Amino acid sequence: MPNIISISNLSKVYESGFQALKDVNLDIRRGEILALLGPNGAGKTTLISIICGIVTASAGKVMVDGHDTVQAFRQARSLIGLVPQELTTDAFESVWSTVSFSRGLFGKPPNPAYLERILKDLSLWDKRHSKIMMLSGGMKRRLLIAKALSHEPQILFLDEPTAGVDVNLRKDMWDLVRQLKQSGVTIILTTHYIEEAEEMADRIGVINKGQLILVEEKHELMRKLGKKQLTLQLQQSVEAIPAELQGFGLTLNPDGSSLTYTYDSQEEQVDVTALLGALQQAGLKFKDIHTTQSSLEDIFVNLVRDPA
Repeated sequence: MPNIISISNLSKVYESGFQALKDVNLDIRRGEILALLGPNGAGKTTLISIICGIVTASAGKVMVDGHDTVQAFRQARSLIGLVPQELTTDAFESVWSTVSFSRGLFGKPPNPAYLERILKDLSLWDKRHSKIMMLSGGMKRRLLIAKALSHEPQILFLDEPTAGVDVNLRKDMWDLVRQLKQSGVTIILTTHYIEEAEEMADRIGVINKGQLILVEEKHELMRKLGKKQLTLQLQQSVEAIPAELQGFGLTLNPDGSSLTYTYDSQEEQVDVTALLGALQQAGLKFKDIHTTQSSLEDIFVNLVRDPA
């Protein structure tokens, strides 16, 4: 799949001396959904702002569909829709006026049918004549997306799009993102909600302290970095792990009622037979056995805690 955005050796140091980005290299594929994860202050918004031409990089280059974002700013920016975290539109304008104005800013001719479709997809059509100040928080969030889509961009940046919104609205937005991807739009999503990345993304990028720690296919990331756990519920509680079982690296839960064995998910086989045999030799009987696998959230927390 060809790249639509190429980021090379990108760095940003503010006048205060704070380095927000450190030598970031990233290729974003046309038509994919890329989720950028990272704690507050990690550099996610700075990266997006540089790509969109809002912030000037200290070093490096960004190419958007072959256009340098500095030397060919207008051509690059016309391909991008940005949904920021905060609403900055005039509160006294109507929904229809602000979306129409956003389209005109990019030199697009009027297209009422297209704008109508966007507003209907976002459940804003009935509010098209309402002033922005009269909208609920969720409706304002939808309006940000409508504005970003008004000029028919090929790339859509969603910077924390569902922060502070209710679960139903979040799921509606997920549905819209899927529709946009099907239409060929490339989507870059920053989020604090790990389940959003796990649900939506094709690839996951993790940023911490201005550095891009990794970029990986979602399923491959979970395969490589995930852990599996085999939990044995014992028929009778024990006070300690018997000596015969010390070599398996088992952990005993606080009340002594179960044993847990943790192993890498990329291991093709686990010698469960040997483990069960050792349990029998130790005189332990179990009444239930089940396995669990670490989530994307577990992986993210471990990466941010220890980037190495």
